[in-house]
Amino acid sequence: MSVYDVLIIGGGPAGITAGLYAGRAELKVGMLERLMPGGEVASTEWVENYPGFDEGIAGAELMTRMEKQAKKFNLEILSGAVDDIELEGKIKTVHSGNQTFQAKTIIIATGSDPRKLGAPGEKELKGRGVSYCATCDGPFFKDKDIMVVGGGSSGVQESLYLTRFVRSIKLVEFMDHLNAEKILQKRARENPKFSFFLNHRVVEIKGDQKVQSVVVEERESKQQKEFEVEGIFIWIGFNPNTEFLKGKVALDQWNFIVADEKMQTSIPGVFAVGDVRSKTVRQITTAVADGTIAAISAFEHIEKQFDGGE
Repeated sequence: MSVYDVLIIGGGPAGITAGLYAGRAELKVGMLERLMPGGEVASTEWVENYPGFDEGIAGAELMTRMEKQAKKFNLEILSGAVDDIELEGKIKTVHSGNQTFQAKTIIIATGSDPRKLGAPGEKELKGRGVSYCATCDGPFFKDKDIMVVGGGSSGVQESLYLTRFVRSIKLVEFMDHLNAEKILQKRARENPKFSFFLNHRVVEIKGDQKVQSVVVEERESKQQKEFEVEGIFIWIGFNPNTEFLKGKVALDQWNFIVADEKMQTSIPGVFAVGDVRSKTVRQITTAVADGTIAAISAFEHIEKQFDGGE
């Protein structure tokens, strides 16, 4: 079995950047991705805060460009999900279906998935008015009244995208203030399609076969209101994709991977990057920075542990 110098698990901005840097260092590098490379960014309609694109760029196009660039330096794209992983010892082993991969170093870039509200009706009506992706589902709500949950930067940015389709947006935020970037808050507050329900929570999502209304509750007074809407978009954070790592590497209380400034985890030769890593800021720019650092750290580990990588 051929042993990779670097095996990257996950193909978002962090993983692809790690592949680019590892490839340029002339390491044998593979990237195992369960879906298509690109991660969450690939489903983001428009990116305005990635340097070098003064007019902005579509998320899918940005990730296509990143992947193409990394492939120029011999990044090998592998398809599959991780079933089991063995991290002890100098050579690491990854099992994916009927495939087995071995590597001198592992870079974990598995990202995170949208967090669920857990409200009655959410699971039952998912895909029938309940959505976690504006780019995917926005056009289905043309001239309709909808609700969005989450006042962070992601929630407000995606909500602003939805204004090109929908008639109105009721934005529900658990806190008594929005947490989005100031420029995004300004755009939302100046847009007549928005109405804001701060310090509220979703109690129930109702509908027969599709979303028809949502019940929200004011947190202090406990007063409930029911709004007729045809869709609800939920952006309340993410859960890290670390199920396959429990008991394998150190995780924080929210199950994000603990890694130091060199992206080194609790296991030598295993690094963590991007949204799966325990940190305070999760942006495309911080993801690519993580990928850069991890690739350099992996190279240094190989030089030290494998006699110059041979």
